[in-house]
Amino acid sequence: QVQLVESGGGLVQPGGSLRLSCAASGFTLDDYNIAWFRQAPGKEREGVSCISSSNDGNAYYADSVKGRFTISRDNPKNTAYLQMNSLEPEDTAVYYCAAMILPCYSYQVNYWGQGTQVTVSS
Repeated sequence: QVQLVESGGGLVQPGGSLRLSCAASGFTLDDYNIAWFRQAPGKEREGVSCISSSNDGNAYYADSVKGRFTISRDNPKNTAYLQMNSLEPEDTAVYYCAAMILPCYSYQVNYWGQGTQVTVSS
């Protein structure tokens, strides 16, 4: 059974950090480009970051998170990560990981995770 399972969300104060994990099962993660999306209450889902499956591992970030978030992947562990630093209340959302055969810019998702809640509040 194909699954993506996110973990690592929670409540953090502004300026704090969290690391989200995305564990894949039922397929080989290194064949896919991996993206993180988020959806805040009352807003549309937006792309946050994406890392390519190629050996160069190119990474892309939304302007709102550039310099604060870092995406990475550990192919032997079949897991991807999103390190989030200097968190702001505006980062509060449900975060989803996604796997795509097509390039990052396509945002054509083959598999979705179930989401993990991130809340940034004092």
